[in-house]
Amino acid sequence: MQAAFYKTQGSAAEVLQIGEVETPDPGPGEVLVSVRASGCNPSDVKLRAGARPMGHDRIIPHSDGAGIIKAVGAGVDPALFG
Repeated sequence: MQAAFYKTQGSAAEVLQIGEVETPDPGPGEVLVSVRASGCNPSDVKLRAGARPMGHDRIIPHSDGAGIIKAVGAGVDPALFG
């Protein structure tokens, strides 16, 4: 899948990249969403800028969005998706 991501913190112009990343499989209680619209939340901007430690080797910034559910993990009730 294609994604915008960063591996180090800094200004957007310096650290944001767009490229291919592996498509994850949803774990227990998770859903895999093919994102159709994404918004950049202030918390995404603050993390990228260095307000707190990243916590992972690569961050795909995305706190707000909408899309199509492609797969569900164990324990997710399919009735939730009508």
